[in-house]
Parts: sequence; structure tokens; C-alpha cells
Amino acid sequence: MKTKSSKLENILLRIEKFCDKLPQPAILFMWLFIITAVLSLIFNVFNVTVINPANMAEVHVKNFFSREGLYWFLANMITNFTSFPPLGLVLVMTVAVGFCEESGLIKVFLNAKMKHTSQRFLPYLVAFIGILGNIASDTSAIVIPPLAGLLFLSAGLHPVAGVLCAYVATQSGFSANIMISGTDALLQGISQNVVDDFFGEGVLNVDVTCNWYFMAASTIFCTFLIGFMCNHFINKRLGEYVPAQGLLLNTEDEVTPQERKALSRAGISILLFLIIVVCATVWGPLGIVVGKENVDTRAFIGSYLLKNLITILVFFFSVPGIVYGLSAGTFKGLDDIYRAMVKVMGRMSGYLVFCFFTAQFQKLFSWTNIDQLLAINGANALKASGFTGFGMIVSFILFSALINIFITSSSAKWSIFAPVFIPMMLLAGRYHPAMTQLFYRIGDSTTNCFTPVMPYLWVTLKASQDMFDPKLKIGTFVSNLFPIGMILLVMWVIFLVVWMSLGLPIGPGVTTLVNT
Repeated sequence: MKTKSSKLENILLRIEKFCDKLPQPAILFMWLFIITAVLSLIFNVFNVTVINPANMAEVHVKNFFSREGLYWFLANMITNFTSFPPLGLVLVMTVAVGFCEESGLIKVFLNAKMKHTSQRFLPYLVAFIGILGNIASDTSAIVIPPLAGLLFLSAGLHPVAGVLCAYVATQSGFSANIMISGTDALLQGISQNVVDDFFGEGVLNVDVTCNWYFMAASTIFCTFLIGFMCNHFINKRLGEYVPAQGLLLNTEDEVTPQERKALSRAGISILLFLIIVVCATVWGPLGIVVGKENVDTRAFIGSYLLKNLITILVFFFSVPGIVYGLSAGTFKGLDDIYRAMVKVMGRMSGYLVFCFFTAQFQKLFSWTNIDQLLAINGANALKASGFTGFGMIVSFILFSALINIFITSSSAKWSIFAPVFIPMMLLAGRYHPAMTQLFYRIGDSTTNCFTPVMPYLWVTLKASQDMFDPKLKIGTFVSNLFPIGMILLVMWVIFLVVWMSLGLPIGPGVTTLVNT
């Protein structure tokens, strides 16, 4: 008789085999583009429409196979590609982190500082850093997973387990943070506009800190859950790591005195850089927020530091990498630095092809309005279901998680959902608008880690293939990420129910129910 463990493993193996049969990511998104185009024709012919609750406008599905569609494609094919958000982010960050790799800084740092890290403790550390990394928005999904793989490697663990642990943290833990992040400000602005439009200005306030207490506690909760799942599920499932020849950084070499001196200089350089950034934020221009009517104020949320954090992180990695290379002798001058940049960028040809097709699909999906059709009709169906109480809450969270598999933009979905569910939750259950926003954030985060339309899943897979295992396939990722994402969804909902049952505030002065 098969045990539950063996039955689960059989299911995961089937998922892995199915996903491994998927075509190359660029070809996959090319097919998705074709399918979306055909659906746009069908929906347009049958005049499928929907009312957008955000502005009460009638939304029609645009036909790709029309004059308008042809003109749109011809005029926007190139800009669809060049304006694709992950394109520049990944290329620039790859060069920056590449300085650290090509100079030898990463190898020496692992040998000198991280070799003796506890295997049991490391997944929790990686999960915590990954969750906090969302303060840097999508950058965390690019930078943290490969570095986590190297940390796991230095500790004697399977590096792909480190990549998966970090990727789950950066994606499924995206809503959580012990700090107020850009996501808080983005969603709060949408929620407040809906509240003001529906109930009138000044009736209810949705502050940027409205979810802070719960999300700070969720950071610790998700850290332990992801770390535990990595220790007891991913590590055991991946087993012992057998490196492919030529791909593995040697983490067994002894660190020479020159390398230690270069490492110290790199540390000093990054410390000086951080001091400059902190001073420029606290007293200088990086801490400025330009408000309405060009009135400057000083704050962390919305500051030039957060708006330009990607550029700051580029220098954060580039400076110590270059300083170390020059000090250790791996970089003799500008020519060597240039060659390092060219070598790193040479690995990105496949990524460029992937970005081209992915960008075309995502832009077409949005241009045809099929994304709005899917989200609005789903929201209307849930509203008409008649669920109340915890049934209504859980249904909304599960619906948000499901829609997130197809539409990954958090703000785009909330712009559609907020006008439907904030009044619905308030009128049916007296739930505070900040509480409805919280329900949405839980569902919106958890399925991020395994949805195939998330570009960073494929980026992380490519980085893992280049660094650790050229034979690695998407099935290995999905079969490990899917159960973790689903378990995190269930446990986070339970955590929410317990929090609500205890009557704890979710933010400063924000309780579950609106006082009548």
C-alpha cells in the first residue's frame, strides 16, 4: 500500500515530467501570443464586453486580426520589447553582479566568510533576506536567488535548493516585510481612491501603514515556513549535488593573503558607498519626495532613493567587485573590466530572445483587454456567489491567487478588484477597506512562485543552468515550487484567521471591522 508521501511524490513527478515537456520559454510565449490573438478574434466576433468597475466604462475585446490590431503591432513591436521591464533590469544587474563573479570576489567571500554557516540555519536566513528584498521590488528576484545558490553550495547543500528557497521568498513572500515598502504605498493609493469615490472623502482613511503590523508578523511567519519547507522538503527531494564540470565555483581553495587584503578593501569600499547613500538619504537629495504642486518633503516612502534603488544596487555590486579585482590582480586595468562585462553579457543572448516573445505576449494580452475580461468576470462571479463571513474571505483570497497565475501585475489587478470588493466587504461584513486589501495581498503573493507567466521564473532557471546544472529543466522548479506555494497559501490563511479571531489590529489604529 502506497504511503501519502509516495503518492505525493508520484504527483510531483508527474508535474515535473509534464513541465519538462514544455517548449523553450521563448517558443512557449510565442504560442501564448498566437492563442491570445485567436481568442481576441473570437471574443470580438461575438461582441463579448464587460463593465470595468473602476470607471464604469464598457470594455470591448480588441481584435488582433483587424486593421487596428495590425497598426498596433507594427507600431509597437519594437517598443514592446525595449520597454519590457525585466529586460533592462536583468541586463544591468547581470553586469553588476558579474563584476563580483569575474573578479573572484564571490568565491573568496564564500571561502573566507560563509563556509562554516550552519546547514539548518541557512534556509531561514535566505528566506528572511529574500522576503525583505521586496523593498527593492523586482530586483530581489534577480539578485538574491543566484547568490543564495552560492551560499548553499559553500555550506555543502544543493545550490538549486538555495535558488528555490530564495525565489519562493522573493515571490510568494512579496507582500510581507517588516518595513513599509513601495507595494504598501501603491496599493494604499488605489484603495483610498475607491473609498473616497464610493463613500466620500474623509469618511474612511486607508493609510500607507494600514497593513504594517500583520505584514511584519507575516515576515517572521513566512520565514520560518519557507525555511522549514526548504530543510524538510526541497533539500531532501534534490538530494546530493553532483556538479557539472566547468560550472562550479571552487569553494575549497585556501584564501591567500593578497585575496584577504583585497576582500578587506572591497568591504571598505562598500561601507563607504553605503555611508554616502545614507547621508544622501537623511540629509541630501535622495531622501526628497516631490509632492503635489512640486512641494518637496522628506520621507522614505516615495523618495528618490526608492524610486532609483535599482541604480543604487548596480553600484552596490559594481564598486566592491571592481575594487576587489584591481586589488587582487584579477583586473589589471580598464581592458580587463571591459572584457568581464562582455563575457557576462555574452551569456544573455537566450534571455534577449525570451524577452522579445514574452513582451509581445504580455502587451497583446493587455491591449486586447482579455486581462480585464478575465479579472472582471471572475470578480463579478465571486460577488454573485453569496458567500459571507470567512467563506467570503477565503473565496476572495483563493480567487486572487488563481487570477495571479494568469495576470501577475499586482497594481493592475487591484485597480479592477478594489472597486468591487472594498464596498462588497464593507457592506456585507463591515470589513475595513485595509482588511480587504490585506486579503488580496495574501492571495496575490502566494502563487507568484510557480506561475509560468512570471518572467523571473525563467530568468532564475537560466541563471541556475549557467551556474549549477546545464541539464536543469523547468519541471524541477515547478514540481518543488508548486507544493510550497500552496502550503504557504493555506498556512497564511490560517494565520490570518487566528489573527482576526484574536482581534489584533493589522496596522496602526486599523481593526478588522469598521466601527458603526
